[in-house]
Amino acid sequence: MKTTFFQYTFMIAALLASSSCKKYLTEIPNNALPTTSAITDANTARAAIIGAYDRVQGYYASSFPTLGTITTDNVIFNGTLSEYLQLDQNAVPTDNVITVAAYQGIYRAINSANSVLAYVPAVNDPLLVSAEKNKILGEAYFIRALGYFDLARGWGGVQLQVKPTTDLSVLKGIKRSTLDQTYDQVLADLNQAEQLLPEDGTVRNRAQKSAARALRARLHLYRSQWADAESDATQVIGNSKYTLVKPYKTFFTAPFQSAESVLELAYSVNDKNSYWNLWYPSSAGGQYTLKPSDALVAKLNNPAIGGTRNTLIAGSGSMVYGVLYNTTSTSTDPSYLIRIAELYLIRAEARAQQNNLTEAAADLNAVRARADVAPTNAATQAALLQAIEDENSVEFAFEAHRWFDLVRTERAGAVLGLTNRNYWLFPIPYSDIQSDPDVTQNPGY
Repeated sequence: MKTTFFQYTFMIAALLASSSCKKYLTEIPNNALPTTSAITDANTARAAIIGAYDRVQGYYASSFPTLGTITTDNVIFNGTLSEYLQLDQNAVPTDNVITVAAYQGIYRAINSANSVLAYVPAVNDPLLVSAEKNKILGEAYFIRALGYFDLARGWGGVQLQVKPTTDLSVLKGIKRSTLDQTYDQVLADLNQAEQLLPEDGTVRNRAQKSAARALRARLHLYRSQWADAESDATQVIGNSKYTLVKPYKTFFTAPFQSAESVLELAYSVNDKNSYWNLWYPSSAGGQYTLKPSDALVAKLNNPAIGGTRNTLIAGSGSMVYGVLYNTTSTSTDPSYLIRIAELYLIRAEARAQQNNLTEAAADLNAVRARADVAPTNAATQAALLQAIEDENSVEFAFEAHRWFDLVRTERAGAVLGLTNRNYWLFPIPYSDIQSDPDVTQNPGY
């Protein structure tokens, strides 16, 4: 792992710089306090967990969702920057700045969560009642679970560090874990998070019990644990706080935090999400680096496939662009981490894999109906699984799903022509290989 991650302490200052911190804090701690003295009371505990969310915001604001989109058949490269061209062509060097930013950004989020888990339990402040302390710890477990899950699906088994790191000495001797071991850590953290997190309220930009269950359902899907995936997805779907909103564009147009979102990351004018800039043309103030592929545009504009999801795109001819991130003047679009539509499609796939075809089709059709698309005519298990894959591709066209779905189902070769399985994982950054002798590179790089 990169030296700059762990040479120094957990940085409260970076956490407090955003406006999101101001919503929850009445006092501002000193800048760059050592970890052992930074989390000492209610205010610094609250600052620390907001800071951990800020780290997640950092890697979900551009780098990680780019990895899940430009690498697929839905999105093409439309610019001059080599780091995007490398991803578009699935020819990624070990110093590709986007993969490096994502990998290192995820570890920053994990280290922030580790600091919370290490030091908040010892806080003895009457203003930090046990319910709030448990909530903060539950959120930290969730954030660490999300981080290791995102690392695992992008890079395979990784080094598992579950204590805050203040220098590289604590990493000596920590080898990369297997994929199963990494996923086991994710599961353990999600189970802890579920126990500690509060029942779901109206807030959708901080983890609650359903967020832990939803991410666990996704984890079980990745591990082909069909019954468990179905069970967790059912628990979230059964929560009346979440529903498929209609029309489709409702979930990504202000006001945000619609009933569609199980969890989304909130940004503000002082804490911006500038991901829109990669999608919009120069005439609208963007760079137009990421562009919907012609094949995707055809699907979205086909009423039998896209239905009302054609509202994901705007423009015409050679100037079609994605508008999922649409508040271009303020850059306040959320990052959509988990939507209830995903839980329906998780359950549909899990049920289809268990040969419960009627129930699987019902879940698939719920998502299709919301987009004003006719029910599926898939009648066999194979046909239904293909229909679910196709639905995921369109439903989450510009979210970080398609690449990881094709890798987990081992369909990246058939769909993308990427037959060398070594390149189904991203490379560990060269700088991390150089700075830590316990980090080994993925095969093929």
